[in-house]
Amino acid sequence: MLASTPSNVAAISRSFHVLPTLHTGSSARCISSRANVIFKDAKSAEFLAAVGDKESLSLLSGLPEVVVTGRANVGKSSLLNSVIGRRDLLFTSKKAGRTQTLNFFRVGSPPGRLVVVDSPGYGARGRPEWGDLFNHYLETRKQLCRVFILISAAHGMTATDEAMLSSLNAQMQSHDGICWTLQAIITRADALKTNGRAQINQIEQDIFRVAPTCLPPIVTSCPSKGIPFGIDEVRKSISHACRILP
Repeated sequence: MLASTPSNVAAISRSFHVLPTLHTGSSARCISSRANVIFKDAKSAEFLAAVGDKESLSLLSGLPEVVVTGRANVGKSSLLNSVIGRRDLLFTSKKAGRTQTLNFFRVGSPPGRLVVVDSPGYGARGRPEWGDLFNHYLETRKQLCRVFILISAAHGMTATDEAMLSSLNAQMQSHDGICWTLQAIITRADALKTNGRAQINQIEQDIFRVAPTCLPPIVTSCPSKGIPFGIDEVRKSISHACRILP
């Protein structure tokens, strides 16, 4: 396993073509200061609502949105806490399937700049009704700008990942009025061994084989102890998708 420590995080990140956020005291080196300005006031980030049925979706509207999906226990909550800048805004658990609704989080001081949506995980712990709500959201949400699908670096592209990615790719191309884009995020890259670059390359090839229209994946790590990387790239991607950055 590659330990994410100050002495080697830069080397790990360079091998994955990622520039990390290096924390020194209260300051940080950011890949895009403009993107990070949007997320800098972490205390203002706020949970808005948990939506468990199609009818309630219409009650939330206005700000541009991005949604994050992934196999159960792929690290969605840990990633989103790092992106938003809060350790405990989203509940993290080692038990798969804890997220059972579409959870909406506002980013930026009121009235906010954008909304990040956490969706229930798919796979063995997923339920059909969660998938129905998620598909309805994708097909009807006018303010949805980008769908992020998380792939675990440690597990690679699983059969359920491939099925979901293929479905998202097909939805993006077949439904009239859909204007969101698709991007993969590779999580837990710090868990890879010394041949990590080859494993990342394989995952990237699998992503483009299944979904040729998917944007280039972002490689990330959010260790509980250590330095995260790829977070600024995710922030920049969100900001571009929501048209806050040119």
